[in-house]
Amino acid sequence: MKKFVPVLSIILAFSLSVNAQKKKTQDKEAIKEMCGCFEVTFNFTETFNYSNDSLYRPSETKVDKGLEYALAIEDEDNKISIQHLLQVGRPDDPMIIKHWRQDWLFQNQDFYMYNGDNNWTFEKKSKDDVKGQWTQKVYQVDDSPRYEGSGTWVHVDGKDYWENTTTAPLPRREYTKRNDYNITLRGNRHEITNFGWVHDQDNEKVVRVAGSEDVILAKEKGYNTYKRVDESRCQASKDWWKAQEGKWKLVRSKWNDVYGRDKDLTLEEKVDNKVLYKYLFDDEITAEKEINSIIESFVK
Repeated sequence: MKKFVPVLSIILAFSLSVNAQKKKTQDKEAIKEMCGCFEVTFNFTETFNYSNDSLYRPSETKVDKGLEYALAIEDEDNKISIQHLLQVGRPDDPMIIKHWRQDWLFQNQDFYMYNGDNNWTFEKKSKDDVKGQWTQKVYQVDDSPRYEGSGTWVHVDGKDYWENTTTAPLPRREYTKRNDYNITLRGNRHEITNFGWVHDQDNEKVVRVAGSEDVILAKEKGYNTYKRVDESRCQASKDWWKAQEGKWKLVRSKWNDVYGRDKDLTLEEKVDNKVLYKYLFDDEITAEKEINSIIESFVK
């Protein structure tokens, strides 16, 4: 009987390997469903507050709409990178704005976790911690870091979704108006739907002070819907990216060099009273040496 054990082990290992590869293929298909041309509705509202200040005023409910094009700029076995572009203004003469980027990495172990004050703490997780998981790394419009976290894509009962909770900087709609908290604890759920996909968020507005426990100031609900529309509506975005992609490949390359240092990262908010994206959005800035120098000037 013993002589059959190795054979059974081989069969079992092969079966597990096939199932794992099938699951990974499902994951990648779900991730790439977030590519395309979408009518987007952004919804955010503050739900609860825990402030002791009688004069506390919650953020106003915010609803915005737009047309967004998302394209896979990298599609490899263990990595899918999706660039988002906002298309605004008149349909016959739109303006294109480089928006956020999301990279999906399979069984990634290297993380930059936001810790407030424009600082990201480098962490290396074990292989067991991230087995079978995908890390979503989200970047600002200038490809500087924003937030990242790891989780398992779930395919069950006709649903395809991914969930994670992680620390993040304040969103633009908040940091231009609020300075009473310094961390957004983001509860992210990406779910593929029959009309496109949904970014469902349960966020906490957190006050973090070194040496003290985090304090939750308020909670927030975010519900962003991406409704797929005809690709032709995003033709202007496609044309814009074709002309711009070389420049932004240089930008990503420099940032990859910075991230590859595998150490805590702190960035200047402004250099010569100017934020990073305003330097990089300048059409005159195209040379690799100049791009590298600008980005490095923001790295403390």
